[in-house]
Amino acid sequence: MSIALMDPTLAARALSAATEITGTALSGDDPGDVLETVVARAVELAEADLGLVMVRADDGQVVAEAAHGATTQGLRGLAFSADSAAGQVARGGEPVVSEDFTVDPRTAPFVPPELQGFGPFAASAFGAGGRVLGALTVYRRHGGEPFSASTVEVLTAFAAQAGVVLALAEGANARHRVTLYQERERIARELHDVIVQRLYGAGMQLDRVRKNMRKRFAQADGARLSEAIDQLDQTIEEIRGTVRALRSPEPANETVTATDLAESARGEVRIAGELLGYPPTLELSGELADIPAEQADHIRAALREALSNVVRHSGASETRVTLSRDAEGVKLRVRDNGSGVPQGVAKRGLRHLAERATTSGGRFSINSSPSLGTLVAFDVPLDQTV
Repeated sequence: MSIALMDPTLAARALSAATEITGTALSGDDPGDVLETVVARAVELAEADLGLVMVRADDGQVVAEAAHGATTQGLRGLAFSADSAAGQVARGGEPVVSEDFTVDPRTAPFVPPELQGFGPFAASAFGAGGRVLGALTVYRRHGGEPFSASTVEVLTAFAAQAGVVLALAEGANARHRVTLYQERERIARELHDVIVQRLYGAGMQLDRVRKNMRKRFAQADGARLSEAIDQLDQTIEEIRGTVRALRSPEPANETVTATDLAESARGEVRIAGELLGYPPTLELSGELADIPAEQADHIRAALREALSNVVRHSGASETRVTLSRDAEGVKLRVRDNGSGVPQGVAKRGLRHLAERATTSGGRFSINSSPSLGTLVAFDVPLDQTV
C-alpha cells in the first residue's frame, strides 16, 4: 500500500516514524530496543492504548516480544495460538480488524485474560513479501472508538516497512560482525606470525650474546641482558594471551579460520637455524594446511618452546623436527643430541606447554638426559570434521 494515498497528516507521521525506525535499526542497536521503538510508534500512529509486536515461532505460535502502553505487565513473552488472528496475520494473512475482539467469533476464543479489558483491535503483518517476521497488533480499551480504515492502512504500511528495515538491519549487522571477526583474525595472525617471531628471534640473539660475553666483563651486563630476555619472554606470553582473546568468541555461524601449520613450522625452524648455526631437519607429513587456529596455536607454541630450549641449553649439533597429521590428530616431535635440559631451567615454558596440552585435550612429555639429548613430544587431537 502506498502512504501517498492515505490521509496526508497521518501519512507524514507514518513516514517520520519509519525514518526513526530505520535510523535506530541501522545504528546497530539491540533488536529488542528496535522492537520497543516500533511498537511505541505504532501506538502513537493508531492512537491506541496498547500495542504488541508478536514474533512468529517455528511451531506457528506468535510470542509478544515488545509491548507499549498503559498496561504491559505480564504481556512480554505471552504466547498466542497459531490459529489466533495474530497467528494468521503472522503467516502472511490479510490485516484483521475488530470492533470488540473479546466477542468477535474470529478472535474471542484466543483472547488471554491479560487482554480482557480491551475491545477495538487491529493486527497487521510485521514485515513484507517473503520475510514476514510476525504481527503488529494495537488495542483500545472497552468503549473506545473502533480503528478506522485509514488508521489500519497506515498501521499496515508502517508494520511492513518496519519489518523490512529490521530484516535488512539484521543482515547488515551480521555482515559487520563477520568483517569484525575477520579483522580480528588477521590481527591475531600478524601478531603470531610476525611480531612474536621477531621478539623470539631477538630474545635468542640476546641470549647468545650473553653467553659469549667474557666472564670478567659480563657480570653486570649479563644481568641486564637476562632481565631483557625475561621481559621479552613475558611480552611474548602477553601477546599470545591477546591472540587468544582476539580469537574468542568465534562467530556462531562462521567457519573457524584454518592455519597452514607447515608454513608456520618452516618459519620457526628457520629462525632456530640462524641461532644454532646449522639448519635443523624438518620432516612434514599429512595435511597440515587446514589446521584450526586454536590447535595450530598450541602446536606452534610447543615447537617454539622446544627449539628455544635447544638453542639456549643443549649445545646440540643435530636437531630433528617432525610434524605429522594422522587420523588421531597432529603430532610434534623435537629431538636433539645435546646435553639435555639442565635441572630447574625453563620451568615456566614447560609448565605452559603442559597447560596447553591439558586445554587442548592432548598430551605433552619431555625426556632429557646428558647422554641421550632431549625429546619433546606434543600431540593435539583434531575434530575429524576438519
